[in-house]
Amino acid sequence: MTSRKIGISVSLLAVCLLSLGSALAADKIKGKGVITLRSGNTLTVETDDDAAISVIVTADTKVQHPVGLGARKKEVGQEVLIPGLKLKFEGTGDWNQVTAETITFDRDDLSLAKVIQAGLNPTAQQQAQNMQAYQANKQATDAEIAANKAAIAAHQREIEETKEEIAANQQGIQEVAQSTQKRFSDLSTWYVKGEASVRFEVGDSALSGADQQAIANLARQALTYTGFVIEVRGYADSTGRLEDNQQLSKERAQAVVAYLLQDCHVPVKNITAPGAMGVANPAASNETASGRAENRRVDLKLLVNKGVAGGE
Repeated sequence: MTSRKIGISVSLLAVCLLSLGSALAADKIKGKGVITLRSGNTLTVETDDDAAISVIVTADTKVQHPVGLGARKKEVGQEVLIPGLKLKFEGTGDWNQVTAETITFDRDDLSLAKVIQAGLNPTAQQQAQNMQAYQANKQATDAEIAANKAAIAAHQREIEETKEEIAANQQGIQEVAQSTQKRFSDLSTWYVKGEASVRFEVGDSALSGADQQAIANLARQALTYTGFVIEVRGYADSTGRLEDNQQLSKERAQAVVAYLLQDCHVPVKNITAPGAMGVANPAASNETASGRAENRRVDLKLLVNKGVAGGE
């Protein structure tokens, strides 16, 4: 009996040692960065040192954001983990892959991520509405044609007498279809109604007072229209690393979008996702200081929908 108890104790001790060894094998990892891609429960996070790490989200992962000025945090659903969101993560694994235990983010960063990720360009939604209207008109036309055919089949003896009337009806249907198609084509056309450019100091993404005024003027003009979009594209000069310039152009575009949303009260749906153009499309030569100053910029373009504005 004593030998059996000793055997059971030894087995339990072995299991505990194995569990302890497994726990020690998985290192605790803490980091922060920006979500660049989400595939199912796997997040690709670009860290502050430009490294990419896979963060695995499980059913046990706590996703939370600070509440108030204290240390309280509110837990939310994992659906908020979208590309463009800045976050901090903590979990087990290595610097290639981490299984997250907690993920923490700021609500302001989530708002900005939604601007970047979700759309912000109403064109797709408007096209979907246009297609629904087109299908409704097409169904009405098809129903009218079907009714005419049924009447013709029921009144074969009147076919010869009604040929001209049928031809006239078909011509009218064609004119309606052509008019409808033209109207939907107009709805996908955008006019440039205003433009603005703001400049930045070397390595900076802060807006000056003059730049804020230029943005506000364009926003006031935009809000006089019903169907409009403000396109935002950020740029950098060629000084420094390409990766740093790409990030800097992104931060400059985000600063302009944030000002449009928070200070100019432009709705999110009327702003296109910020374009981080890096050193592409220079406005001037990067060989001179004045040319580089021209290239450290964000270009804004006010586009008005022709179908809504009534054309020109």
